[in-house]
Amino acid sequence: MSVVALSTVVHRGISVKAMALSFDPLWPRAGGWPEFDGSADVAVLGVPAHLTSLSPTGAHETPAAIRDAIQRFSPALVTGEHIVDLSELVVRDAGDVRDPDSPEGEERTMAHVSELARSSRLVVALGGDNSVTYAAARGAHATGLITLDAHYDVRDGVSNGSPVRRLVESGLDPHKIVQIGIADFANSVAYAKRVRDYGITVIGLADVRRRGIDDVVTEALEITGAGPVHFDIDVDVVDRSVAPGCPASVPGGLAAWELRALVRGIGRSNTIASADITEVDATADAEDARTVRLAALCLLELIAAVSERA
Repeated sequence: MSVVALSTVVHRGISVKAMALSFDPLWPRAGGWPEFDGSADVAVLGVPAHLTSLSPTGAHETPAAIRDAIQRFSPALVTGEHIVDLSELVVRDAGDVRDPDSPEGEERTMAHVSELARSSRLVVALGGDNSVTYAAARGAHATGLITLDAHYDVRDGVSNGSPVRRLVESGLDPHKIVQIGIADFANSVAYAKRVRDYGITVIGLADVRRRGIDDVVTEALEITGAGPVHFDIDVDVVDRSVAPGCPASVPGGLAAWELRALVRGIGRSNTIASADITEVDATADAEDARTVRLAALCLLELIAAVSERA
């Protein structure tokens, strides 16, 4: 039996009618996870940061939007004859951090991530803007960092453009940082030199395509070491045509399949203790919500990666 209903939603200030999701007992939907109860394979935490963003953003609306969008997908990982039921993993939702955009809010985020990391195989922070990365990595006591990002994020000050610099200044060894997908015409000479002086490993867009996903994943995990490693998934690393809801996405970025393959490949490593999905503004997305849906698929790829860990 299937049920279809109409509901009213607001997109860019305009009320529109949206179809409710159908029901089929033989086609269960992803998401709708129970509250965190003390242990999990994967713990999901909303961190709706947005106030320090360099550009106006409604990224604080995104954790809720991802939780809604993920229900459009199935928890079945089907690749040829290989079938895995991701609902067999214990995934728990720890809710949202209250007011994360302040020093006190960052401390709350760190405390939440630290608690979740002690009792789960992977903590996933749903942003929010990229400032989330600093508190999430600190909370997980990360000794290494991998970013999928068009930008270096080593700006001065405190913003969504500064988490990598802040982590280095807080003691993270820059020789255990790998930045994948850095784009042309999206960064300055001064910050490129800062990254080089730090000793951070950079694998640009062209290098990803020339070398291939597997080679890039292998190098990143070798450099970041035994962990714990934090994994920053900034969705603006993909092409703007598939991520119009990322304020800083550029034409010519990664394809959606490349992002998903990198997320799965890196997430398979037991060294990855925490991750974040950031820089999606759900209020600025296309009418078909393609950016939020891609972010939701990144969350599913992380869950699938945990299921494939040795």
